[in-house]
Amino acid sequence: MTSKLLFSFSLLPLLVLAACGAKQPPATADTPPPEVGVVTLHTADVPVHTELAGRTAAFRVSEVRPQVNGIVRKRLFEEGSMVRAGQVLYEIEPGPFEAAHEQAQAALATSQAGIASLRGKAGRFGELVKANAVSRQEHEEAQAALVQAEAGVKAAQAAVKAARINLGFTRITAPIAGRIGRSSVTEGALVAPGQTVALATIQRLDPIYVDVVQSSLELTRLKRRFISGDMAPASARVGLRMEDGLPYSHAGTMKFSEVSVDPATGSVTLRAEFPNPQGLLLPGMYVRAQVESGVERQAILAPQRGVARNEKGEPTALVVGAGDKVELRALELRTTTGDQWIVSKGLREGDRLVVDGLQRAQPGAKVKPVPVTAANAATASSAD
Repeated sequence: MTSKLLFSFSLLPLLVLAACGAKQPPATADTPPPEVGVVTLHTADVPVHTELAGRTAAFRVSEVRPQVNGIVRKRLFEEGSMVRAGQVLYEIEPGPFEAAHEQAQAALATSQAGIASLRGKAGRFGELVKANAVSRQEHEEAQAALVQAEAGVKAAQAAVKAARINLGFTRITAPIAGRIGRSSVTEGALVAPGQTVALATIQRLDPIYVDVVQSSLELTRLKRRFISGDMAPASARVGLRMEDGLPYSHAGTMKFSEVSVDPATGSVTLRAEFPNPQGLLLPGMYVRAQVESGVERQAILAPQRGVARNEKGEPTALVVGAGDKVELRALELRTTTGDQWIVSKGLREGDRLVVDGLQRAQPGAKVKPVPVTAANAATASSAD
């Protein structure tokens, strides 16, 4: 009994090896081709966006400066508060300027009082010279004295006006509306016109500017494409992404671009204007703007899910061609829009791009294409 068991166990390895060495039956000709998901490509006019780095800048900036010499008597605002145009911010000691104004008024009154008698004398001498009662020289002297007195009155009036202006300058007002910063002086400080340090600075922050830079090379390429007709001019709308990466809730408008290139950086500055009602944007903040560079005419859009890279890093795609056979295409990509590539070369309208089952699609092999919508392909790509 024991010898029979040993003989049976010795045959087991031989049977296993024989089973492993047996060939599998070949696939029959009736095996269906593998299914792959395809997206039919179409042309469309597509806005092309470029993300550029930039910084915010105040819409208006005004420095508050004194126009007359004097001692600051009062500061009439809270630092960091909102001020309106024309609001009084500082008061300079007005005593000396009030005295100068009164003195100018007194000089004017004196000049006006003396002119009345000279006017009467000139009138009388005009009648007397006709009757040869006075000499012509006396008449001319009377007329000259009248003209000189009238000029003196005008000079006195100008002095009164200058004194009144200087007296008004003792009340320093806000030239624009906006948010005022810290004050560089306090009560009792001596101020003077032309001093290097401003008393305070007012900035208007709603709306606010965003200055971004774009390389002159990229700008030149865009202009050439506009000239050739491949791309249409873009709209003026601009999006914004803040320092924390979150999108800004208000859209902006592109205002202008500089007419010269910065020789140090080789870039051109673009300026956009954004509403800032909540005051989220402050001058000097780093932001990223989504600028619409132009509209790509009749562009081919390919889902990113259907674009791969070969060993050289070149973009490629699999396309189901005639007879449902797979073709390998080399691509030239321009840029992305959303989750799709804008393809400049390698694909054309009507091509069936493989986006699902890429591992089952081999170049030259026959497959069974199953239509997939571009939206479903994008959703699958996002899930991946």
